[in-house]
Formats: sequence, C-alpha cells, structure tokens
Amino acid sequence: MGGCEGSRWRLLDSEREETTSEPQAPLLERQSAHWKNAVGFWLLGLCNNFSYVVMLSAAHDILRHERASGNQSHVDPSPMPSPHNSSSRFDCNSLSTAAVLLADILPTLIIKLLAPLGLHLLPYSPRVLVSGVCSAGSFILVAFSHSVAISLCGVVLASISSGLGEVTFLSLTAFYPRAVISWWSSGTGGAGLLGALSYLGLTQAGLSPQHTLLSMLGIPALLLASYFLLLTSPEPQDPGGEDEAETAARQPLIGSETSESKPGSSWNLSLQERWIVFKGLLCYIVPLVLVYFAEYFINQGLFELLFFRNTSLSHAQQYRWYQMLYQAGVFASRSSLRCFHIRFIWVLALLQCLNLAFLLADVLFTFLPSIYIVFLIILYEGLLGGAAYVNTFHNIALETSDQHREFAMAAACISDTLGISLSGVLALPLHDFLCQLP
Repeated sequence: MGGCEGSRWRLLDSEREETTSEPQAPLLERQSAHWKNAVGFWLLGLCNNFSYVVMLSAAHDILRHERASGNQSHVDPSPMPSPHNSSSRFDCNSLSTAAVLLADILPTLIIKLLAPLGLHLLPYSPRVLVSGVCSAGSFILVAFSHSVAISLCGVVLASISSGLGEVTFLSLTAFYPRAVISWWSSGTGGAGLLGALSYLGLTQAGLSPQHTLLSMLGIPALLLASYFLLLTSPEPQDPGGEDEAETAARQPLIGSETSESKPGSSWNLSLQERWIVFKGLLCYIVPLVLVYFAEYFINQGLFELLFFRNTSLSHAQQYRWYQMLYQAGVFASRSSLRCFHIRFIWVLALLQCLNLAFLLADVLFTFLPSIYIVFLIILYEGLLGGAAYVNTFHNIALETSDQHREFAMAAACISDTLGISLSGVLALPLHDFLCQLP
C-alpha cells in the first residue's frame, strides 16, 4: 500500500513538474521576441531618420559650398560669412536653409500622399531595401558633390529614404504589440540627437564634412540588418503593454475590434471607410501639423538668423548647436511615453506657436542678450515637438480598431511632413525679406 501511495505521489509530482515547465519555454520565447522587436524598432527609428537629420544639420555647410581643389572637402567646416548682403545685420546665405529643408521633405510629402493610394501593393521587404539604398546614396552623393545642386539631389535621396521608411515601419507597428510605437518613436528621437551630435562633434574635432558623411555609411547597413535579422515575423498578438483602465477606455474611431489582422488587410477598406477613418484622425492630424509647422519654421527659417556676435562660436557652429539641442529635446520627449501620456495635442500646438512668435520677435528686435537663453528655448521647443509626435501615434493606436490601424498609421504620418513643407515654403520669402533689412 505504501509503495502504491509513493508511486502515485511521484507520478503526481512528475505531472506537476511537466505542467509547470511546459509554459516556461513559450514564456521565454515571448520575452525574447518582445526584446528583439523592441530593440529592432528602436534601431529602425534611429537608422530611418538618421540621414534626414544629418542633412538638416549640414544645411548651413551645404549652402556655403566651396571646393578649392579635388583633394579638398567641398565645404569649409567653419565658413566665413557669406557676401550675400553685407549691409544686412544678419549673416545671410544667398539661399535660406529652408531650401535644404524643402529638398529634404518634399519627396517625403509626395510618398506619404501616395501611400494610402497604392504603396500597399509593394511588399514590406522591397520597400525597406529601397529605403536603405537611398540612405547610403544620399551620404555618398553629398560627400562627393561639386555643387549645391548635386548636394540637394543627395538630400532628396535622404528624403525618399526617410519618407518611405516612416510609412513602412509605422504601418508595420499595427502587427506588433503597441509598445513598439514607443520604441520606434524613441529611436527616431535618438536619430535626431545622435545625428546632430555626431555631425557637430566630428566637424568640431576637425574632420571635414565630406569625411564626416562618409563615416556614416554604416547606418543604412544597420537598418537592413535590424529589419531582416532582428525583427520577428508579425503574428496575431494581444495588445501588450496597456493598462487595464486604458484598454477599457479605448473608443475605436470606426468599427469593432477584429480577432486577427494580417499585413495589408487595412488596405482592403472601401474609399468611404478610409474617408471615415481619416475624418476621425483630424483631431490629431491638425494639431500635429501646427506643431511641426511652428518648430520647423523656427529651425530652418530662424536658426540661421539667430546669430550672436558676442560669442566665441562661429555662425556655422551656432547653427549646429541649435540643431543638436533641438534634437536632444526631441529624443527626451519621444522616449517619455512610459512615464506619461498626453491626450490633448492641441495644447502642445499652442505652446509651439508661442515659441515661434517669441523667437520671430527676437529676430526682428534682437532683445535677447545671450545665446544661452536661445539654447534653453530651443531645447524646450524640441521637447514639445517630440511629445506631440509620440503621443499622437500612441493615441491613434489606442483609438483605432485592429482592422483600420495599419491604414490609420500610414495616413496620420503625413501630419509632420505637411507641417514641415508649409514651414519651408514660407521660410524662403521670410529669409529674403529679413536679409534685405539694414
């Protein structure tokens, strides 16, 4: 009897061990997949925006294009003031840095406008390959360029890479846990900080802009490796990373939750359904357009004109510091989603417009005594812009049904590009007007 009892308990113990050990393997696999996807989307955000940021950081150098000989860099790291208008109180280039902004954003705008119409017909992998090739081509073309026109063609390649990548990867987040949106946004913020900081640091250390750009060719390779080697295959997953209260509060813009969603399924929506979803997104699209209009009007319309002569920094160095501090603010706020959420994006839009009005007033009346005050304002500007971006897409992910999320993400990502494009168009005539002032 005792032997039977002992054998029975041993049998029960072995069964208990089996039942407790069985879930461990899937759990470890899920944890491994979670971190692979988290790191993968962070790196994709970093690599996707890197060339775009570097081109904006190099805008001042690109427009002060000089090449004394074939053995010299085509840009002087600390160029002398341009002879555009010697009577002006501003140290102006003959062409506003907004020209580089437009070359860096208009192709992206075209891609994002066409994305809801037919980009879904192209599978994800070829899109990522094209994005990586264009990114590498942009660095090479600008580095070996002999003229501003060729350099701007390289900037266009960076724009194609960034725009195609953003549409692709934001759409792809619809098939992973919603936490990857935070990682993607943090990566794009990291691209801003590391891109601006690396360009600033390497040129400050004495490396020519040409060699600085060529040293960044590893970034496109990292993008391709992150997508093809690091990400796990998209599978139906639970939302993950949401609080219960937040999940319960979700109010889909249209339709009900579907149990399963596959890449490309959102694009089977009728035109009427797409229009209904798009109208539901306007409460986020419009504020984000205003945020990006204001901040890029500052960045590419006013940075060049916020020139302080009572500092040891040259004009080109001041411009690079402005870009770096702005990107530092963007990185910090785009990485803040796990700390706090902001639902009312229009508040951020209002604050950013006040920033624009204040700095425009300083350009006109020069009442700020120190460049360090401008440094703080620009850091704050970046914090507002980054917070608007990450919270907009987080809110859209929460408020759209699984069936519509892929389309909603692709449609909403036009917001920042549209705002940036409008700011570039208006910054060009403003630059010419202000540079004529005595």
